[in-house]
Amino acid sequence: MSQQYQIPGTPRVTSPSPTPSESSEASGTYFAPITRSAAKRATSPSAIAEEQDTDSDVEKRARTRSRSPKSALKQRRPSGLKAVSSRSGIPKTSTSRSDQQQLDAVAPNGDSNGYLSPAAAASYYWREFSRSPSPLGLIPIHRHWRSFVHRHEIPRKALHLSIGFFTLNLYTRGVQPAAIHPWLLGALIPIASVDLLRHRVPSFNRFYVRVLGAMMRESEVNDKYNGVIWYLLGAWIALRFFPKDVGAMSVLLLSWCDTAASTFGRLFGRYTPRLRRGKSLAGSAAAAIVGAAAAGLFYGVMVPRYWGFEDDFMFKGTLSLPDAAKQGLGLTSEGQGTISGWLALGVISLWSGLVASASEVVDLFGWDDNLTIPVLSGLGLSGFLKVFG
Repeated sequence: MSQQYQIPGTPRVTSPSPTPSESSEASGTYFAPITRSAAKRATSPSAIAEEQDTDSDVEKRARTRSRSPKSALKQRRPSGLKAVSSRSGIPKTSTSRSDQQQLDAVAPNGDSNGYLSPAAAASYYWREFSRSPSPLGLIPIHRHWRSFVHRHEIPRKALHLSIGFFTLNLYTRGVQPAAIHPWLLGALIPIASVDLLRHRVPSFNRFYVRVLGAMMRESEVNDKYNGVIWYLLGAWIALRFFPKDVGAMSVLLLSWCDTAASTFGRLFGRYTPRLRRGKSLAGSAAAAIVGAAAAGLFYGVMVPRYWGFEDDFMFKGTLSLPDAAKQGLGLTSEGQGTISGWLALGVISLWSGLVASASEVVDLFGWDDNLTIPVLSGLGLSGFLKVFG
């Protein structure tokens, strides 16, 4: 009996995670009954061992490599400006948004997968854009006045706004467009010549940027011509080729609507849909509102107070449907299909706002908006008044 049913030998005690060599040696050997958790641990893959100072096999198998993503992030965190914590006073590292997206793309094992993380992909990065893509540092004054000059462009916008008020001042004094556009052309030629020269002489360009850098964007240092050139050209075309009231309105829309679109687009553009590169719904809405207000001010306040609706005006206080439209609608009586007073002023103001917004957002062959806004605004206003005026 004892020889038929021999008592097995004492089972060999192994660690919870045996090595492959131990697993192969244990095959064909009797073991005592084990629990499900022990069997699951026995069939699990071997742990990743780290290099340690000790030569103990048990310690190498027991200690595994950390799988926490924090260590990988800590190793990959770039060095940047040091910000002091308000509570502890300990400097902390600040990272940019692009660096943070790269850190989010680090896999749990510390390797980069080459893609943005889901959190970074879900962010509204398409709403974060700027009209001045060139880096900070090309113009010295932009480095010293980052918020006043570079970010908000206060000197440039102040010059932009002043042209509109100067136009109203000339109108109140009775100065005619025929006496203004020669002066614009006289200023345009030397300014364009100097700007053309600075793009060909680097030393002169550095002097030019040092003197007039507050009025420039950094994209205009080496790549583009100064925006003043396009501003003068657009104002000259508006006053030279359009009627008096349309030319004055085109300059007002250029001066005020473009500034409003730039200001509100920078402040609130990230919260609204993007219409095209550098243009947002917030900026276009601001241009439309300011354009309607500019038309109301000019036609509703300045014109009645000073010179009235002159003979060379296209808008004379009334709007009327074309004769073909009147006949098609059966409006045969005199006065039908015609509006005047505040209603006509409201219609022309609304149309001016729409024209200003459209001309500000449209991209016409990549031309500067200081040129396209007055030209397109003049075409839109003169075409509307030619049909309904």
